[in-house]
Amino acid sequence: MLGACRSAKNDAQLTASLDSLLEANYRDDAPGAALLIAVDGKVIYDRGIGVADMETGEKIDGNTNFNIASISKQFTVVGLLKLQERGLVDINDAVAKYYPEYRSDNWKKVKLWHLMSHSSGIPDTRPRGDRNWMIHATDDESMEYFRDLDSLKFEPGTDYDYINPTFQLIYGIIQQRSGMEFEQYQQQNVFGPAKMTNVRYFRANRNIPHMAHGYIVNDGSDTGENDNGATKTRDVTTNDYVDGAGTHWAECDYGEETFFATRADGGIYTSTHDLLKWEMALRDNKVISKDSKKLAYKQHTQVDGSPWCTYQNRPNTHYGLGWFIDRTPGHREKIYHTGDNGGFQAYLAKWEDGRVVVAMLENRNDHDRWAIQLKIEKLLRQHGLLK
Repeated sequence: MLGACRSAKNDAQLTASLDSLLEANYRDDAPGAALLIAVDGKVIYDRGIGVADMETGEKIDGNTNFNIASISKQFTVVGLLKLQERGLVDINDAVAKYYPEYRSDNWKKVKLWHLMSHSSGIPDTRPRGDRNWMIHATDDESMEYFRDLDSLKFEPGTDYDYINPTFQLIYGIIQQRSGMEFEQYQQQNVFGPAKMTNVRYFRANRNIPHMAHGYIVNDGSDTGENDNGATKTRDVTTNDYVDGAGTHWAECDYGEETFFATRADGGIYTSTHDLLKWEMALRDNKVISKDSKKLAYKQHTQVDGSPWCTYQNRPNTHYGLGWFIDRTPGHREKIYHTGDNGGFQAYLAKWEDGRVVVAMLENRNDHDRWAIQLKIEKLLRQHGLLK
């Protein structure tokens, strides 16, 4: 077993190396991050650094609730797989079965598993030029354009194109087949069995305890790609906070950026502590069955080389149902997801079905998340915790 013969000295060396990595990238008086690492269900590293709320000065720790953006998708997938286990849906069904009001015959070709694996070929033709609409659109409003959709970008199941609104279709199906409101269903059937206590779906004016705000450097420049593989513009806002290094920060979450009002594709706020509970519940088959989990972790869609989308388009990468799968030669298979929303960046990864878990949540988006994670993985390998 990896790490079985580890010494206190090894643990101290790893902790020191991880501390150095965080301190090189984050300040105590600026937006920051929470990092949790667990092996065999035991937490070996748990640290928050930086400020969750620049107005109140509340510090980040493992109970700080961040928006996890697209990591939310796996929770929606699990909700649907639970319905399949009960015989209420079949992921090989066509979307047309559940939305007969959609007129195009294309909906007879798009299967539910295509929606969850980003292989549907459905274009995103929401009114993206209407910034106010994009910021405030709900799940139901984000689905409206499907009624008149009459073409696909490619044949379903043949390629990868990361798209958010298809998860609103799953949201609707969950409500149809369960007879419950989406959030109520998810709480009862997904979060509850995982014993997640800090998780909340975003709603305007909802109180979320220990909530982090997302921030961007307040310089009016462009930021990196988001969950749709596009570049977002940093709008200079009236909220301006200055850290000890003189860097100006603008709040960037609901009201300033898109996707916070939709739940199925990116609306969850939670903490690194709760994400570990999630991973342990998945590992122990307490939320979905072993067979459903195997289906979710299967390589359904090849990501690398796709001409349609750049998001996580990396070598040796596939998409399952709600998870990316990284099979880099010479390394253990990594099952993970990333998330980007406003000023938030999120990362959740596991190896060997949850034997090793890394959860990192940030409330700033100016770091190269992938480069930091590769450094963390390198340290875990150097200390014998990963192969």
